[in-house]
Amino acid sequence: MAAAAPPPPPTQTPTAPTILPETPIGNALFVRIRLAVRSDVPTFRSSCGKNAVFERLAHLFSATEASLSSTLFNSPAFQSFTIFILETSKVPFPNTTHPIYPPLVRCLNLDLPITTSNKKSSDPTTATCWFLVCIVFPNYSTFLGKPGFYVEDLLSVIGRRGLGKMLLSVLAAQVVKMGYRRVDWAVLDWNVNAIKFYEEMGAQVLNKWKICRLTGEALQAYDLDFINYIR
Repeated sequence: MAAAAPPPPPTQTPTAPTILPETPIGNALFVRIRLAVRSDVPTFRSSCGKNAVFERLAHLFSATEASLSSTLFNSPAFQSFTIFILETSKVPFPNTTHPIYPPLVRCLNLDLPITTSNKKSSDPTTATCWFLVCIVFPNYSTFLGKPGFYVEDLLSVIGRRGLGKMLLSVLAAQVVKMGYRRVDWAVLDWNVNAIKFYEEMGAQVLNKWKICRLTGEALQAYDLDFINYIR
């Protein structure tokens, strides 16, 4: 009796396309993750202000467009302050590039459309919206002997659409690509939804650690006259 023919090789699971389909079905939401540039500062400042209100800390918010513009873009990406932007559009994004971090583009087909007031265009058919903004900078672990990233802010305009997970996943992948060892950030203790989300992402909430901050008049007390006094 002839031997049975071997089974056919398994079909490879297709991967999600980087360039989106031209005729998506349902409520198509085009998503792009890119690095911010100086011209993004006005919208970035607006997002920071809204985040301060959400965190009940608006009385501490004093950033201006001038202060942000003069301090955030003085070094190459990932060597100092770097801003990730996740933005959405109802139409495909134009092709753009970046010398260090090419934009990542995806398409989501949603059951229901989503809306936001954080728009960069008044045309409802082409409006580009910022949904998430993330500013990071390098830090260092003497325990690991390796650098990492600290996330200063994860600014969310709307949640529960998988966009936060997408942005944090991209950030974590960049950390791994650079050979860094960890990502750190802080979360307010009353923001239980955020804590649950971060834990589901695999993050550990370090309850035994406290944030220490020296700022305002307490910091200004250590001026040059004080240094000269103690010498």
